[in-house]
Amino acid sequence: MKLLQEITEDVDYLIEDIEGKKNHYLQGIFMEGGIKNRNGRIYEDSVLRPEVERFNREIVKENRGFGELGHPAGPTINLDRVAIIIKEISQKGSQYQGKALVTETPMGQIVKGLLEGGAKLGVSSRALGSLKEGSNGAMMVQNDLRLITVDVVADPSAPNAFVTGIMENHEWIEDKRGGWKVMEATEIVKKKLKKMNVREINEQKVRLFESFLASIVTK
Repeated sequence: MKLLQEITEDVDYLIEDIEGKKNHYLQGIFMEGGIKNRNGRIYEDSVLRPEVERFNREIVKENRGFGELGHPAGPTINLDRVAIIIKEISQKGSQYQGKALVTETPMGQIVKGLLEGGAKLGVSSRALGSLKEGSNGAMMVQNDLRLITVDVVADPSAPNAFVTGIMENHEWIEDKRGGWKVMEATEIVKKKLKKMNVREINEQKVRLFESFLASIVTK
């Protein structure tokens, strides 16, 4: 599965004072379905809604909706970078409105400092899923979608090129312990070979042999 990250900037900063204790929150649109987003992907409601429901049931209600500050390099949650805890995600039409508590962690303090200084922050959903090209040219997210979390991004107008260009192109698989790891190159090759016919396999052999000869000549 591919690492999928989608940025939204429609979030607000609010402070709730409960019995003298101030809690800081980010609130707004966390995800949106049914439209082609800036990355050329479409999350149909039939795919997004049940996965958000699972995420609410298994993650949010268990108080485990940890979101990081910045773009991480994979699907694993890095506890030392946690800045928010997602408290709710609810559907309103095609939009999924969320609310997240800014934590007292070092990264949470950075978020508070930025917000109090007038910075405009955004959020970025982080998920794993397969893609298939649709008839309209958009990439359709498939029903194996797995929402990991929603992160805080300090520069929503300029998504991290490394994550978009490199990490999103990796194939991720779930390991036996419930975590995620990059699929080994040999497994990717095996997967591709299964989809090839005899002619394509022979052509690939020729290319590999030519590459081997070229490497000998250059040594």
